[in-house]
Amino acid sequence: MSSSTKIQVRGKLLPPARNHRMIHSVVYRVSTKRHHRESSVLSSESCPSSDSVPTKTDKSQFCCGNVDGKFGRFGGKFVPETLMSRLKDLEEEFNFLLSDHKFQDELTTALRDYVGRETPLYFAGRLTEHYKNIARTIGGGPEIYLKREDLSHCGSHKINNALAQAMIARRLGCSRVVAATGAGQHGVATAAACAKLSLDCTVYMGAPDIEKQFSNVLSMKLLGAQVKSVEGTFKDASSEAIRHWVENLDSTYFLLGTVVGPHPCPIMVREFQSVIGKETRRQANQLWGGKPDVLVACVGSGSNALGLFHEFVEDEDVRLVGVEAAGLGLDSGKHSATLAVGHVGVYHGSMSYLLQDDQGQILRPHSVGVGLEYPGVGPEISFLKETGRAEFYTATDQEAIQACMRLSRLEGIIPALETSHALAFLDKLIPTLRDGAKVIVNCSGRGDKDLDTLIQRGISFPNC
Repeated sequence: MSSSTKIQVRGKLLPPARNHRMIHSVVYRVSTKRHHRESSVLSSESCPSSDSVPTKTDKSQFCCGNVDGKFGRFGGKFVPETLMSRLKDLEEEFNFLLSDHKFQDELTTALRDYVGRETPLYFAGRLTEHYKNIARTIGGGPEIYLKREDLSHCGSHKINNALAQAMIARRLGCSRVVAATGAGQHGVATAAACAKLSLDCTVYMGAPDIEKQFSNVLSMKLLGAQVKSVEGTFKDASSEAIRHWVENLDSTYFLLGTVVGPHPCPIMVREFQSVIGKETRRQANQLWGGKPDVLVACVGSGSNALGLFHEFVEDEDVRLVGVEAAGLGLDSGKHSATLAVGHVGVYHGSMSYLLQDDQGQILRPHSVGVGLEYPGVGPEISFLKETGRAEFYTATDQEAIQACMRLSRLEGIIPALETSHALAFLDKLIPTLRDGAKVIVNCSGRGDKDLDTLIQRGISFPNC
């Protein structure tokens, strides 16, 4: 596709800058005119305008996307030619491993004995009672459960994917792994997986995030990883990690921690995180003999949300609720609410919703939960929004902090500030639900990493 190609979005032609092709000349250091293309030509059929968005859910695309890794108009491979063969090799290996019993048995054993799966589905009784008292309901009110991913090894859901991809890196003959991290959770998980599998590990991290999440930085170094500081936030760290990868393709594996990037990366991460939803279905059936009514997860770029949601996308009686970071407010310009106010474009190798200005330049995201500070979401999350299968809302920094303190005091569980955005939305969600409704929140990470942030914000830890 030439650099002059324009893409129809929301009924108007967008300039080439909207597609962020400059990221390839900056990140990949190749001529976009000569090397930029997608695995299949981006035509009006493969990239429809908003007028051609399907009115009915395409269940087959919810399951796996199409053969090119596209979900509706989202996804694809917007990469230089030099990466096409490497991505093709990765896709072939991934597809083989999905049905390779030896690999699956090894992964299942590692998830059980090393990661600590399955994680509990915990009934949050005092939190449930808290909302019942606020509503002053006569009946029992909705019941709130937490999927305890914070109890996984390394303290978050990130280890599910990091371990599986590190195993793939070893199979592909790579001796080194490079990754980018925001809150440090993916960095710690990747460092742990590489230590276990005897792989060299380099993690790129934004300088402000290193300061905020220094305990995770120390953990990464203790686990043997080299941590490299980058000016900027997670998006900038991701760009540096991609540069490193492109310059060392023969020996290095880029271990992406979330559901963004070129195909097959988003589908791989979602597949390895889908263990969360599979366990949740089984546990719900054991606890009350049915399915949950509502699933709630925070949304940065989407890995923990899809990990919980994907198992249930074809269960149309199960509501899927994602909560983005409204930061200081949507009108402030300091937020990470891509789905609330973003537009469609191409960034880091795939098409999705992005935070961008009128000239198509990427905006700097903000959230008190630094793991949510990414200016885009994954293609499958974008598809869930556009088809209406999932609902997306926002919570501010202050609402997330209050929710963190509430869960800590009521349940003795300190959630990550990222997770706290999902918990904050319960204030608005619970009063709208019937008595006995079963609500599951993905407690995607623990919050000890955020204690310095809370102290720096002058939190005096009063009674909730």
